[in-house]
Amino acid sequence: MNIKILLADDHKIMREGLRALIEKQGDIAVIGEADDGQTTVRLAQELLPDIVIMDINMPGMNGIEATRQIISRDSRTRVIALSVHSNKCFVSEMLNAGASGYLLKNCASHELVNAIRAVFSNRSYLSPEITDIMIKDYKDMLSKENLSVFSLLTQREREVLQFISEGKSTKEIAGYLHISIKTIETYRKQIMEKLDIHSIAELTKYAIKEGLTSL
Repeated sequence: MNIKILLADDHKIMREGLRALIEKQGDIAVIGEADDGQTTVRLAQELLPDIVIMDINMPGMNGIEATRQIISRDSRTRVIALSVHSNKCFVSEMLNAGASGYLLKNCASHELVNAIRAVFSNRSYLSPEITDIMIKDYKDMLSKENLSVFSLLTQREREVLQFISEGKSTKEIAGYLHISIKTIETYRKQIMEKLDIHSIAELTKYAIKEGLTSL
């Protein structure tokens, strides 16, 4: 069974090059071409391709919106973005629209073929450059949004917080840690400021949630 491909790119020379490349493969066939987003959506409905190779920058309707409309009308059609844009915003928007793959136009010919075969087999495919971008973005998101007690507080502050959550008095904590009561009071103030929590009850709930202590 041939893999049916619809090419969507506003540059004819690009479509001709892609067609020549794809048709060298015995099991992949180009069944249509489009040079704008509206035509791509219409042909996707008429021709029912297995995969649309989609440019992002096209007149009338961009590839992101065209992808969203194609996927919403028939989820069996897969979309592979083939773009000059490596910006994470373009990548994220295409993936959110439903694209199963994202390649850069400077990729090697065999990579496009690999992407087609992968997506046809219900797998996703991102070029190595795009994968690196998305991993970096994910790490940045984790560092900004998922701040835990272990990254917000120092070791000593965590020790003091645990004792507080276990119901120990300031005097008792000072004795356990062999430091002054005034120093413990300073630590408690710092902890409250860093966590933006201003009651012992809320500190205790936070410590339990973060795993510093148990019920």
